[in-house]
Amino acid sequence: MESSRLRWLEVGITALKLGLTSFGGPVAHIGYFREQYVERKKWLSDEAFGDLTALCQFLPGPASSQLGIAIGIGRAGFLGGIMAWLGFTLPSALLLMAFAFGMQGSGFADAGWLQGLKLAAVAVVAQAVWSMAKSLTPDRPRILLAAFTASFAILVPGTVGQIVPIALCGIAGAFILKPQAVISQNERQLTGKGITAGLFLLLFITLLILLPIMATLNHNPLLELADIGYRAGALVFGGGHVVLPMLHDNILSTGLVNEQQFMAGYGAAQAVPGPLFTFAAYLGAVSASGIEGVIRAAVIVIFIFLPSFLLVAGVMPFWSRLRTQRRTRAVLNGVNASVVGILFAALYNPVWTSTVHDKVDLIFVGIGFLLLVIWKCPPWLLVTLAAVFGWILSL
Repeated sequence: MESSRLRWLEVGITALKLGLTSFGGPVAHIGYFREQYVERKKWLSDEAFGDLTALCQFLPGPASSQLGIAIGIGRAGFLGGIMAWLGFTLPSALLLMAFAFGMQGSGFADAGWLQGLKLAAVAVVAQAVWSMAKSLTPDRPRILLAAFTASFAILVPGTVGQIVPIALCGIAGAFILKPQAVISQNERQLTGKGITAGLFLLLFITLLILLPIMATLNHNPLLELADIGYRAGALVFGGGHVVLPMLHDNILSTGLVNEQQFMAGYGAAQAVPGPLFTFAAYLGAVSASGIEGVIRAAVIVIFIFLPSFLLVAGVMPFWSRLRTQRRTRAVLNGVNASVVGILFAALYNPVWTSTVHDKVDLIFVGIGFLLLVIWKCPPWLLVTLAAVFGWILSL
């Protein structure tokens, strides 16, 4: 798999494994990604991983999918980015299409094994915070920046609570941190041609303008779904559950999906791994039967993720050049410390507060954390054990 010609295949297989096992939402996905791409594959360092995580926090769209695309591009070029997206996205998209065609009303959102999966996600996020904190907050100034960010994000929920402290910590890092601008050979692969990147950004803006016009002039369901998906992927910051209100308002207004169908699919989306943005596949499939439903699902899924690919491919070359500068590295070290704080805040709310309800849950999370940190248990095995645990408790 070390040949450059086969790297895209390796990226696709690795992303597919993540797409089949990454439960718990975008924060948990970062933990799974770090364990696979940094710890096991060693495709990039903790520092570079933190840089890309910070970049994806600033971009609209699904942060975890963008992170995977960015790592795929860095490893195997644009084809690697496509394979990273396909591998991570297809499992949940296909599962949600199956829900749409026959299982959307089966009550899976209340299944006991789903609670087990959520508990596994708590342990995965905690392990990610622990590991990244050791690497990205090694001194008192950066510990303070992480603590400030965590406090701010907990007190001010939402996008503002994330973007403001990240920006402030970046500014603080420029003045109080003194890094060395050392980039490994692997990480130099993140660079690219500025002209090509500019074309990606131009296409991003062009589609954002043209699709609503085309959908308004021609009331074709495929165009309407493409427009709804693209605007959701291009304009929603925070990803995950944040995209649901926009999808709800826009798709219900078309009459393609009703309220009952939408909420049934929302429940089903909690039970599958991978990015929550693949909920769009359910919406496309449930709006029509047979092959037409499959086509609609494919269209809206492609267009809801297309902005992420265009933004990541368009921004990465400029980002990669900037991050090699000494002053920029100081800023990024401050931002990376802030990302640790963001993850800690997310670990508390909503991951912990919405999942750990009693002593049994607390004990399981503690055991899961120790299995990951001390005994190096693979996340997929913990997810499997957690599902069985939740199912047994529900009997």
